[in-house]
Amino acid sequence: MGAVLVVNSGSSSFKYQLIDAETERRLASGLVERIGEEMGHASHTVTGGGADEVGARALYEATYERDLPIPDHTAGFRVMLEAFAQDGPSLEAHPPVAVGHRVVHGGARFFEPTLITALVEINIDELSVLAPLHNPANLQGIRAARAAFPDIPHVAVFDTAFHQTLSPAAYTYAIDKELADAHRVRRYGFHGTSHKFVSEQAAAYLGRDLAGLRQIVFHLGNGASVTAIKDGRSVETSMGLTPLEGLVMGTRSGDLDPAVLLHLARRADLSIADLDALLNKRGGLQGLAGVSDMRDIVAGVESGEDAATLAFDVYIHRLRAYAGAYIAQLGGVDVISFTAGVGENAPRVRAEALATLGFAGIGVDPRRNAERVRGIRPISPEGAPVTVLVVPTDEELEIARQTLLVTG
Repeated sequence: MGAVLVVNSGSSSFKYQLIDAETERRLASGLVERIGEEMGHASHTVTGGGADEVGARALYEATYERDLPIPDHTAGFRVMLEAFAQDGPSLEAHPPVAVGHRVVHGGARFFEPTLITALVEINIDELSVLAPLHNPANLQGIRAARAAFPDIPHVAVFDTAFHQTLSPAAYTYAIDKELADAHRVRRYGFHGTSHKFVSEQAAAYLGRDLAGLRQIVFHLGNGASVTAIKDGRSVETSMGLTPLEGLVMGTRSGDLDPAVLLHLARRADLSIADLDALLNKRGGLQGLAGVSDMRDIVAGVESGEDAATLAFDVYIHRLRAYAGAYIAQLGGVDVISFTAGVGENAPRVRAEALATLGFAGIGVDPRRNAERVRGIRPISPEGAPVTVLVVPTDEELEIARQTLLVTG
């Protein structure tokens, strides 16, 4: 069947993975970065050793790196093709049958993986008003990839698509309706590819059908979101018009009284650009403790640092608040999953996030929670009414799967 090339493009970099379409084994991955700078950098990792399990490493990996000028994304794709030719695996032996592209914002227009055409490119460009830092960069990657692989289909997989099942009550903000409609102001939600993948992996692990299953998925990384999922469909999610709303994150504030911005604009003479930076780059853990990495926060808590302790407590407080709200929205919960960098690797966060939810049949077994093992694993006590899981996410594999759904 060949392979699927998955591309995640940023403004000055792009990541890629080559995934075998039949076995779903990761054949290679790479990063092309510092595009447009005086000297760029490319790394290319060849993976081998048999079929991967989800969340598990292959038996061996070999990484090749090079520094060279990379003036634009088109040049970056040439560098990627050279890496495949020189370091493997051969694209002749594993010919890409399609290219899947991560696109951050699909607005209300795109609710499923979509074959990319000139009209779809125009729509992605128009939606840049809702994601000015992401959609233009995604589009650069799409255009460069279509030039590099002109004879195979390209598919856009949107971060927002999974959340198109939200009800109007869940996605509507209580502001002037005509103004909101005119400027497409509503909750869209993000991390949808991860939430979809993790919820389906959890159901498969438990041997349960998605129908009738009530799930809460915490995607906790530098960016963080939580989604309530019923019957395999997103019914509530924490991120909103942008990825700023919701949980406390590495550098983003999450939920905030909107009047705070008005107050600071008036009293501290902050501009729109200042407020943007305050919320997106100087907020969250960074704003509270001066560091954005949860590992540094936990180390600070353990050494008795006041700022780190406060940041951790605020972070956990928000997680508990959303967990309680989503249990209410779902009318109970059957399984809770933690994923992404913090969710998969921070036992203290998982334990504290659920520590007050025993009344709902939710608990964490300390021994299971402390174990460092690969793959999906339960961390709730044996026989607990609610199953708590750690589920490694694989957004690239999910993009590959969705790409094949469109291309056959």
